[in-house]
Amino acid sequence: MEILFLIILGIVQGLTEFLPVSSSGHLVLLSNWFGITDSLFVSIILHIATLLSIVVALRKDVFSLARHPFSSDAMKLYFATIPTCIIVLVLMPFINDAFAGASLWICFMISAVVLLCADLLSKKKKAGKDISYKQAFIIGIAQGFAAMPGISRSGSTISAGLLAGADKEKVAKFSFMMSIPIIILSLFMEVYKIIALGQVVQVNVIGLILSFIFAFVVGVLSIKIMLKLTQKANFRWFALYLILISILTIVL
Repeated sequence: MEILFLIILGIVQGLTEFLPVSSSGHLVLLSNWFGITDSLFVSIILHIATLLSIVVALRKDVFSLARHPFSSDAMKLYFATIPTCIIVLVLMPFINDAFAGASLWICFMISAVVLLCADLLSKKKKAGKDISYKQAFIIGIAQGFAAMPGISRSGSTISAGLLAGADKEKVAKFSFMMSIPIIILSLFMEVYKIIALGQVVQVNVIGLILSFIFAFVVGVLSIKIMLKLTQKANFRWFALYLILISILTIVL
């Protein structure tokens, strides 16, 4: 049974990390509804898997960034990370409380509204060529608020970029690329917590390996799906799904 739970966590992480439905929100739902939770160590492994998904799916962009760490595109990624970190630090007490699940339905509904706005309004906007520093800053702000469970990181950042007039294809890649420093920071925080708390790592090795594989493979597929959907700005079905989940969260 533990192996099955780990596989479920891997699939959910791979799907919801990149599709606009909130990975943290779904993990809270799994915990509240079915008692499926991940330890800090499992969370670290799954974050590594999703990080590897980005590296593989966007390998040309990632390798270009590695070769040119001070290029214009790289500087915009760093610039976008600044408001994200500031907002997360300010909201940290609220974020910790939100993981109890009381405000989950509100956050799911916010994600749904944001996606619907992007779906309807971005089609009327004429996209520019490159992500500007102003657009990068706006996307970074959206990513900061997406630290709240239930608010989708990919959904809010891509929607913010589209509404700010960014190119559809480039804003999706920018969204996934800017998640790299955030995932790395999360990894460091989780490793620090394990060391600080002196936790003993006990996990099913086979289940952990399978969880990693599923998170990685599903993550790559999710990124490719989102890149295609963003070109069409077609998010309404995800919005409807989030509305349904929001209602179920209240009822159940």
